[in-house]
Amino acid sequence: MRTHTAEETAQDLRTAVEAATRAPSVHNTQPWSFAVRGDEISVRADSDRKLRSGDESGREMLVSCGAALFNTRVALRALGHEPVVRVLPDPDRPSLVATVRPGPAVEPDEHTRMLRAEIERRRTHRAGFADLPVSDELLDDLSVQALTEGATLTPVRAPAAVRVLGALTVAAQEIQAHDRRFGLEVIRWGRPPGSTRSDGVPADAYPREAVQTEPHFAQRDYAGEHAWGYEADRNAAASTGVVALLTTPGDTRREWVAAGQALQRVLLHASACGVSAAFHTQALELAHLREVLRQELCSGEHPQMIMRLGITLDTPPETRRRGLAETLEEG
Repeated sequence: MRTHTAEETAQDLRTAVEAATRAPSVHNTQPWSFAVRGDEISVRADSDRKLRSGDESGREMLVSCGAALFNTRVALRALGHEPVVRVLPDPDRPSLVATVRPGPAVEPDEHTRMLRAEIERRRTHRAGFADLPVSDELLDDLSVQALTEGATLTPVRAPAAVRVLGALTVAAQEIQAHDRRFGLEVIRWGRPPGSTRSDGVPADAYPREAVQTEPHFAQRDYAGEHAWGYEADRNAAASTGVVALLTTPGDTRREWVAAGQALQRVLLHASACGVSAAFHTQALELAHLREVLRQELCSGEHPQMIMRLGITLDTPPETRRRGLAETLEEG
């Protein structure tokens, strides 16, 4: 096994942080920052980027940071380092999500290399899917991936349950649309055509008019009154896809981070198999609806993500990310 020099390790740490910045986050807020001190990476939550209305508890922020942590781990392992991770290591520093150090040299396996290659390729989808099946074998594989990180991914098989999830998503979207705070918060993270901002949701990342699937799952309205978005082919993107729930046994900050790591592992594995994901967190941002889901559809576990999995005929555009100059502190 090859030994890494100090200079190589230092570069590997920067590469791992760069991979971390490619993680998905609610509204592409990228609510994280990083620090490298010696041979240790600190993954930190950036509360200035937390959604004040949609995420008062910081749950979605920590799920997003968990996804970034997973990318850090995969990148280090792909570079030949066994990552040594401590999650929420200091109760007196609640913004410190995790520390990661490069441990013993390892030879990355094929699955690690596959996941690493998908970090830049993965895209969030914000419309319907092509009417093509997602295999049961892949869904079983994705469930195993989630379990590896301490979460449960459950494809929702019953049509009635899918209809309920769709209806709750639409209801939550309507409730939020009539709450000025929620509405302004979503619009704040929508980016107009030609914007050079490196965060938020760009205007070419969602259809101009929502594609109606059956059952329908409401999409966020980032455009407000503007006619932003791309022209969707309604005949080629009218399938709901496979609806799935990501849950955890408890609802602690540690489990929110675990949910984020499980989510990203699932997304990268799915992406490698040609499957994309669309996220629906509206009902999870209203405490009473989230509790209904927990009791009625999640067997008492706590829902951390509602998603649809499917196949797209076109590759969604890449969303911008903040660079290391904005996110990384070294010293």
